[in-house]
Amino acid sequence: MTDQRASETCWLQLSSGRGPAECQIAVLLLGREIARAAKAIGIAVETIDAVAGEGRDALLSMLLKLDGSGAARFARGYAGTVQWICPSPVRPTHKRKNWFVAVDLLDVPDAADASLDPRDVTFETMKAGGAGGQHVNKTESAVRATHRASGLVVVAREERSQHMNKRLALARLAGLLREAAAGKQADADRERWSAHDKLERGAAVRTFAGPQFKERR
Repeated sequence: MTDQRASETCWLQLSSGRGPAECQIAVLLLGREIARAAKAIGIAVETIDAVAGEGRDALLSMLLKLDGSGAARFARGYAGTVQWICPSPVRPTHKRKNWFVAVDLLDVPDAADASLDPRDVTFETMKAGGAGGQHVNKTESAVRATHRASGLVVVAREERSQHMNKRLALARLAGLLREAAAGKQADADRERWSAHDKLERGAAVRTFAGPQFKERR
């Protein structure tokens, strides 16, 4: 019998945050694993954007678009912190073996999303800031987005790519507008989105191990 469930579209953003090269490698490995697992159940995955990391096989972040029946449920299974337990593939003598990736389930507006027209948004760039010293981001990668009609303002500074921060800002604005339309408090939505920059070590929703990136059940 043909599956009559409606097709769904959703987006997953994978980010190494401020993590080292090993976390950036984990982003690439996790993206491949998500694509493999999704394909196995009939969900199509497209890489919408990817920001190169410090090495050839490393990504600072990537944005995946998932299409198919059950896509949202599948994506929710990865949302949160994903842990990779493996000796460093780039620093053989390094003692640390635990690396983390932040995974966010986003409603990124596209051409079919009438809730937000990017033409109604004013973008301003600014320096992202940092912890100090060599980690201070001296480029204007952070983005402040203002929805002129409603006056709503959001800031996206998590990513080192201005392009990715613009996508994240649009996603946040779209979420705020939908929440406002439903009569919910915008502050609750801001709090939900603020979780993106908080990689919660030790609270992994999924754990993978070894160079082959095998999931631990």
